[in-house]
Amino acid sequence: MKLAILSRNSKLYSTRRLVEAARGAGHSVRVLDPLRCYMRIGDDGFSMRYKGRAIDGYGAVIPRIGASVTRYGCAVLHQFELMGSHSPNPSAAIAIARDKLRCHQLLAAQGIGLPTTVFGDNPDDTADLLALLGPPPHVIKLNEGTQGAGVMLTEKPSASRGVVEALRGLYANFLVQEFVAEAEGADLRCFVVGDQVVAAMRRQAPAGDFRSNLHRGGTAVAIEPSADERAVAVRAAQAVGLGVAGVDLIRSRRGPLVLEVNASPGLEGIEEATGVDIAAKIVEIAVSKAALAANPPRADKPRGRRGRAPINQ
Repeated sequence: MKLAILSRNSKLYSTRRLVEAARGAGHSVRVLDPLRCYMRIGDDGFSMRYKGRAIDGYGAVIPRIGASVTRYGCAVLHQFELMGSHSPNPSAAIAIARDKLRCHQLLAAQGIGLPTTVFGDNPDDTADLLALLGPPPHVIKLNEGTQGAGVMLTEKPSASRGVVEALRGLYANFLVQEFVAEAEGADLRCFVVGDQVVAAMRRQAPAGDFRSNLHRGGTAVAIEPSADERAVAVRAAQAVGLGVAGVDLIRSRRGPLVLEVNASPGLEGIEEATGVDIAAKIVEIAVSKAALAANPPRADKPRGRRGRAPINQ
């Protein structure tokens, strides 16, 4: 099959591993920078060009769209979808995952556990907003932050109010959440492909920090999640609409809580920690789903003698 990987940098570990996996499985693969794709949209159809040449005929597209180019990257992916390509992570699902507020609303509506979250816009409501959450510590997150960037911990009411006021002054979108102390600075990254968790690791924050992201100095070890944790991770990914997702959980007294659903999870840390060839599993689901979409199974009606449909008696 002819595959495209949307990535701004073909040298990144995750992109390289996907290329290796696709070629190893006998597929034709090309890395396309989404910012170099440009589109024609008309009532006579859809087309796209890349560096002056038409691009079409891709059965599957695997998006590796960075947070900084979410809007344009999703538009490019949607154009591929309109041109008949399949993606394990549709453009609409990526947009939802990147909006933490909308994602949390969606997960909560599905009954999926998550830290209590508050959100507001008017400065006059700050005191009451924080009162809805309860006493600090509070975790304050930028709505579109990634890899632990834009995540702050405040331990006093005055600190929470100060950070909230500062972010409002910058016109930033943010959430405020309860701090789950019993997690002890650790979370679980469950890597979901299709309807199963194919690998999982426990990440531990470095001393003096509460963020367990590997980009922030966290450490990781392979772990076997519980059946409940696996079920929650798969439900979260499916609720958002993602076929491939990194679902971050924390363990709490009330069960696993979802911190985030990542639409473009990195492969390096979890492949090194677990030894699982996740890239191959991503390529496999992308190809199988694209093949199924191109050739849906026929629902043939049972027939009686002489080719006639049986008559109900």
